[in-house]
Order: sequence, then structure tokens, then C-alpha cells
Amino acid sequence: MIRHTVVFRLKHAKGSAGETAFFKASEVLVPLPTVKNFERLKQVSAKNDYAYGFSMEFDDQAAYDAYSHHPVHSEYVRDIWIPNVAAFLEIDYAKM
Repeated sequence: MIRHTVVFRLKHAKGSAGETAFFKASEVLVPLPTVKNFERLKQVSAKNDYAYGFSMEFDDQAAYDAYSHHPVHSEYVRDIWIPNVAAFLEIDYAKM
């Protein structure tokens, strides 16, 4: 199992229409065939300046690769993620 996580900061203010539209647009990732347990998260710690996070799981590397190369994911990154995200950190975990 692979847990794909990304923490990020948006270019939009909290509570803004831009923030709302960004999170609404992220819903296109949920029904992708290999995505499991998709979560949209907000940061509650003052220990870093990332405000939000996404987390999802994949059965294995092949499932993760299928997601990464899926046309819907590619369009999302190009049309939604890049124009709206100010900074991010991606971390992918596998159980030891």
C-alpha cells in the first residue's frame, strides 16, 4: 500500500471564492479507478506554514503510476493545481 500525501498553500485567501473553487475542482480525483480513501485536510498546527493537505491510498506502485499518468490527473495538475497552489511538499509512504 502507498499513501500519497501533499501539503500545500494556496494563492487564495482562506474563505475566498478561489479557495472554494479549488477544493470543488479537486473532486475530479475521487472517482479515478485506483484512488482509495481520498481526503482533503486542513492544517491545525502552527508548526509549519502549509494550510491544507490531500491524502489518498493506492494498492501498489502500479496503481499509483496509473493515477499519476491518468489524463484527468494530468489535466487537474495543469489546469487547477499549478495556477492555484503557491507552495507544496509531496510525501509518499509505504508500510515498512
